[in-house]
Amino acid sequence: MVNRTITRLLICFSAILLLTISFPIEIGQKIVYAEHSLPIISDQGFITIEVYPRKHKLIVKKHGKTVKTYPVAVGNPSTPTPVGEYKVTSKGKDWGPSFGPRWLGLNVPWGIYGIHGTNKPHSIGQHMSHGCIRMRNNDVIELFKMIPLGTKVTIHGHVLGDLSHDPRDLAEGDVGGDVQLIQSRLKSAGYYHGNCDGKFRSSTTAALKKFQRARKLIPNGVVSSRVYQELGLLE
Repeated sequence: MVNRTITRLLICFSAILLLTISFPIEIGQKIVYAEHSLPIISDQGFITIEVYPRKHKLIVKKHGKTVKTYPVAVGNPSTPTPVGEYKVTSKGKDWGPSFGPRWLGLNVPWGIYGIHGTNKPHSIGQHMSHGCIRMRNNDVIELFKMIPLGTKVTIHGHVLGDLSHDPRDLAEGDVGGDVQLIQSRLKSAGYYHGNCDGKFRSSTTAALKKFQRARKLIPNGVVSSRVYQELGLLE
């Protein structure tokens, strides 16, 4: 009988614990999310953000339906906005004039990128940022109120940029999804043995030079159009 009672108590305690982790707790008008709720919110997909750099648009969707569309500025060709799927992992206010009144940070693995305001409103609608997504200050304040931590953010496009132009040349010090792609190709070919983290460091340079020598190219450590071709990324 005692063992049965203890078992029932453990089951009840486990159920209460699961409910606490899985759902937000309301404190007055403020919602506080449990520490481990980020992937749960992202998987539910109640609210999502989609960014279209070529169209300079940011779209907010709820249950898959568009509820807001905002004009934005995105990265220039030499410092592109990172294409891929991310999530909002931080929110902040008043980072400084260049970032406007609000900041929503993304979990891009090779650098600090986010959605923020700007003190250069004329840049909205253009490729003028260093990779972040700029919004008008009033717009980012509105967005900030709507978006919880863990929100999925999809940035559309090709990892090599606008396909109507040659991809950018890459060298040590560069970061991005294109760097990650180069690392992956060099690793598959047996030249690179590090992490494919999107950061062009000396280890990537050394691997690239080995590849260039093997292909009878100038071993300058620069990813040019010819290197893209040799790696099978350009025709």
